[in-house]
Amino acid sequence: MTSPLALRAKAEEQAALLPPLLARAGQLASTVMLGQHGRRRAGQGDDFWQYRAAQPGDPAAMIDWRRSARGDTRFVREREWQIAQSVMFWVDRSASMRFASAPDLPEKADRARLLAMALAVLLVRGGERVGLTGTALPPRRGNAQLHNLASLFLDDDSADYGIPEARAMLPHARAVFVSDFLGDMAPVQAALTKAADRGVRGLVVQVLDPSEEAFPFSGRTVFESMGGSLQHETLKASDLRQRYLQRLADRKAALQALCHATGWQFLCHHTNSPAQSALLWAWHGLSQAGGR
Repeated sequence: MTSPLALRAKAEEQAALLPPLLARAGQLASTVMLGQHGRRRAGQGDDFWQYRAAQPGDPAAMIDWRRSARGDTRFVREREWQIAQSVMFWVDRSASMRFASAPDLPEKADRARLLAMALAVLLVRGGERVGLTGTALPPRRGNAQLHNLASLFLDDDSADYGIPEARAMLPHARAVFVSDFLGDMAPVQAALTKAADRGVRGLVVQVLDPSEEAFPFSGRTVFESMGGSLQHETLKASDLRQRYLQRLADRKAALQALCHATGWQFLCHHTNSPAQSALLWAWHGLSQAGGR
């Protein structure tokens, strides 16, 4: 059992990390120009959307006579329809994510949290609800929700590899799963299949360290999982390189195929690449995933 002093020390450590994470996420989000929000389109609403030429079947009440009086064409004044949806996040907090191959590279967990938080900031600014998959944090709007989200993202898990949480998925919501996806694929397949059955579409973002792509090891090497439960020693690591790279390629292909089958989108992002590029992809990807 964790002692009260140890629990308090951990809580204070996590609290100290919270403001920097929120600040960095806000700064990253500010580099993305929202423009027209991905959910905006013609429909019922209060704000002017656009003029278009009247078509057969349009009610006379929809015609803007003042605009139509400027010429021979009758125009319809369309209003904006903006549906606030829920976006559910699952961000892997397992030990595997706390890996960085070099001091100048962020841990995979740090990049995953940053991307998820920056995306959540953009969504809240766009009037959408954000939350976690499962029951820990139901989707809500507002800055207080962002604070709660960041706090839970910072709570590390002791398991070697993360298992996606697919409970309490709201029908026809959107979701974002961020992980290295190096553990068992069966729970990932089960989670995306369950989500798809409920009409949930979303994004799978695989975050990898560059060394996990290159396998720059040779000679005697001891490989050990970040959680310490798995270990393998070899006298000639270079002999494992091709087999490892093939298995990694197979893993990516399996993730891509799973996303294609369930209507999700897949991105592999490396921690030595700019976070902004992944954020832009995720923002536009969610806009496409949210279309009906």
